[in-house]
Amino acid sequence: MSSEINNIVESEHHAPFFAARQAIRRHATGGNILIISTLLAMIVANIPAINHYYFEFWEQEVRLQIGGFNLFSHGGEPMNMLEFINDALMAVFFFSIGLEIKREVLVGELSSFKQALLPIMGALGGMIVPVVIFYMLSKGTDYVGGSAIPMATDIAFSLGVLAMLGSRVPISLKIFLTTLAVVDDIGGIIVIAAFYSSHIEYMLLVYAAVLLGVLLLGSAMHIKSKIFYLGIGGCVWFLFLNSGVHPTIAGVLVAFCVPASPVFKPRRYVKIIRASIAHFKYEDDEHLEQSSILNREQMDWLKMIEYASDKVISPLQDLEDSLHPVVNNFIVPLFAFANAGIFLLNLDPLSIVEGISLAIICGLVIGKCAGIFLFSWLTVKLHLAPMPLRANWKMMASVAMLGGIGFTVSLFIANLSFAGMGVHGADLLNHAKLGIVVGSLVSGILGYLLLGRTLPAGGQYVASDDEDALHM
Repeated sequence: MSSEINNIVESEHHAPFFAARQAIRRHATGGNILIISTLLAMIVANIPAINHYYFEFWEQEVRLQIGGFNLFSHGGEPMNMLEFINDALMAVFFFSIGLEIKREVLVGELSSFKQALLPIMGALGGMIVPVVIFYMLSKGTDYVGGSAIPMATDIAFSLGVLAMLGSRVPISLKIFLTTLAVVDDIGGIIVIAAFYSSHIEYMLLVYAAVLLGVLLLGSAMHIKSKIFYLGIGGCVWFLFLNSGVHPTIAGVLVAFCVPASPVFKPRRYVKIIRASIAHFKYEDDEHLEQSSILNREQMDWLKMIEYASDKVISPLQDLEDSLHPVVNNFIVPLFAFANAGIFLLNLDPLSIVEGISLAIICGLVIGKCAGIFLFSWLTVKLHLAPMPLRANWKMMASVAMLGGIGFTVSLFIANLSFAGMGVHGADLLNHAKLGIVVGSLVSGILGYLLLGRTLPAGGQYVASDDEDALHM
């Protein structure tokens, strides 16, 4: 038994970035579901016998009503299903992103400036260059307001592509891409807050600010109840929804208020579980193996361990871990299924290489790759940050190409860009979606092929002695 434990401990000791590996695995799995949802939406939207059911479903009203008050209402009007997904469920998505950003800043890849500088610079390049390319191609047109569409990197899709290459990919490259996508999300949040708000109701924002102050006060007073933060957070979301500021911003702000410290310090937790486990004597092993039900004292000891285990995990980490399956396996795929349905049968094939579709494709495929690679190259050459461990510039260029997979947040910004523009806006949105899907697909395929050529063939990437010394 002791040898098994030693093997487990040794295995964990030699598996660097274990938490990062777990997060990457979750995102990669979510990417597979996202791909299926996107393909299904494209298929259903183009089957004449059933596609009208698909498009009409998203126009159905959604109500959660008590008397005359409807929680899912905007400006006194009930949301339809598409608005509910984009404004309510996606607020949960951005809440999850906010939790992830706060954790990364406190204890993750963004906690060390030197460690985070390379992906930060790569992300900045990956946001600036695509926006510039889109703007240059759309200057003077009625779709220039969509310049932010190609600035995002979809973490689930991009890590899903990396997962297809298995252990050939150095873990440092996966962490680089994950951190880059997180910084991209921060940029997307800032853009949404700054440019996609209108007709501001300032008193509602004042009320929301007061509630956010209550959340911060609760965090300072060591209130650890998740219901406290989620309940007041829901009120903040409703106030943002009706204030003119996009409600997804509320999700991020509430996430920043969730405390990151646990109720029990790890040392106290260890003492509790040691004391509880000590009640189970070695001489009782045979009896415990035969017993099918625990007695009252044994139940109390195990309940104490369970209680302490809940208290040693901070509300931030607990909420992030609990939301990951819901967000990756339900909310984001549902968003994709609702928004990726493009009716292609009446589209001119040449529209892919003109107008807004071309601007988005160029921004994603050329702009993201060039921006990420150029800014990363300059950062390393100026000795501001080191290269990712066991990586070379060919691998970096390949990963930069994967940065052009901008699916989820790009679709989200496209919806915000052309909302309220009537029939013409709907036509622009349809062509924007086409550009996002094609650009993301091209970036994903090219990134996969380039990585397949540049990564070592077969087996896990093995470090040299010099690299191991550097890592230590």
